Amino acid sequence: MDMDIRAFADRVLEAAKCAGIDPAQVSASSSATFTAKVREGKLESYDVGDALTVTLRGKAAGRIGTASTQALDEESVALLVRGVRESAELIETDEQDEILPPDAAYGEVVNYSEELERVTAQEKIARAMEIDRRLTGTGDARLKPDESVLVTQRETYMLRNSLGLDLSHRSNLVYGYTAALAQEDGDSATGFKLRWGYGMDDVPAEEVARGCVEDALANLHAGRLKSGEYKVVIKHSALADLLTTFSGIFSADNAQKGLSLLAGREGEAIAGACVTIVDDPLMPWGMASCPFDREGAATYTKNVIEGGVLRTLLHNRKTAKKAGVQTTGNAAGGGRVAPSNLYVKPGEGTVEDLLAEMGDGLYLTEVSGLHAGANPVSGDFSLLSRGFEVKGGKIARAVEQFTVAGNFYRLLADIERVGGDLTFDASPIGAPSVRVKALSVAGE
Repeated sequence: MDMDIRAFADRVLEAAKCAGIDPAQVSASSSATFTAKVREGKLESYDVGDALTVTLRGKAAGRIGTASTQALDEESVALLVRGVRESAELIETDEQDEILPPDAAYGEVVNYSEELERVTAQEKIARAMEIDRRLTGTGDARLKPDESVLVTQRETYMLRNSLGLDLSHRSNLVYGYTAALAQEDGDSATGFKLRWGYGMDDVPAEEVARGCVEDALANLHAGRLKSGEYKVVIKHSALADLLTTFSGIFSADNAQKGLSLLAGREGEAIAGACVTIVDDPLMPWGMASCPFDREGAATYTKNVIEGGVLRTLLHNRKTAKKAGVQTTGNAAGGGRVAPSNLYVKPGEGTVEDLLAEMGDGLYLTEVSGLHAGANPVSGDFSLLSRGFEVKGGKIARAVEQFTVAGNFYRLLADIERVGGDLTFDASPIGAPSVRVKALSVAGE
């Protein structure tokens, strides 16, 4: 955070104290985003955006009030103080997030690249142009390139209170992607490829373009799959999408509200013995890594599921107090509980190994309609999908326009083998490919 924001936080805390708001806490989030979009060799657009939010929480008349602003001026100081007092008067519940002093120690996290900050706008645009050039330069008449995009993001988060808490963390990243449409003999298929990291070398133009082309052509002339029960290998990206959709089942807040079927099941086997799911806020270069959560509690790495057994739900201070345990450092602000870098711990073996072990079945590479086709409470899902039919352990043909139905809780229990290809696709939730007993397919 720059000194202007720190000075503003000091003024807010001083004004809150003078107004009888004690204890008081200021949080500030400052972010910057750069986006360059290229299509057919031309810069279609580029945008530079900045965002700032400062929030004051404090106890007034025995209740915790909250107010926010996006301006750093004296008028905003008064508005924050008045907003906290007014919102505190409206609170009727005694179950509130407390303001607490700092923990004894915090871990160290690195997910900020000084090198990335030195990359100029011209260099970012040039990389998007190069991705587009590589994509259009294939000479394949079947391909119709779409836009190529390069994005950089930076965020700094500060948390200070009148009890001695003084924390800040900064992070940044870059990602680039492109898409294309493949058409031949009346058939069509889309392709997509994304790469991300903390330097321009993590977004190689040739690899992004080639991956997009390979994805589009691999799915061209896809057939239909007959309805039935299939043995399935789920690609890492598809499993990560499912884990993202159902990650709320691990929230203690949801469990206490009856919105997760995992309430009170710590110590039970809920997944295959090969499954370990980790929440790691201290992961080096992790997208969601931070040494403290939004309440200022120290974060730490923990196994949510270990060897198939549920070890812990994810807590903030309020849910932990209710459950009689310690917070897991997963406060996400606004009373919410959320994972940090959540992933299925990789095993060994390639996708080819998993397919060979499966023999005949389905290689599920993409699921869509997750918002409409998945119930995050019951775990049920019915999703439009695409992938490849597998015969004798080898990919036989591309298949599409079929629906995969199942239940996420059952899916966890049915995982028989975990591959070694752990991947995070521009998301803090990642997974390797896995082999599962069976899923129901509605096709032809």
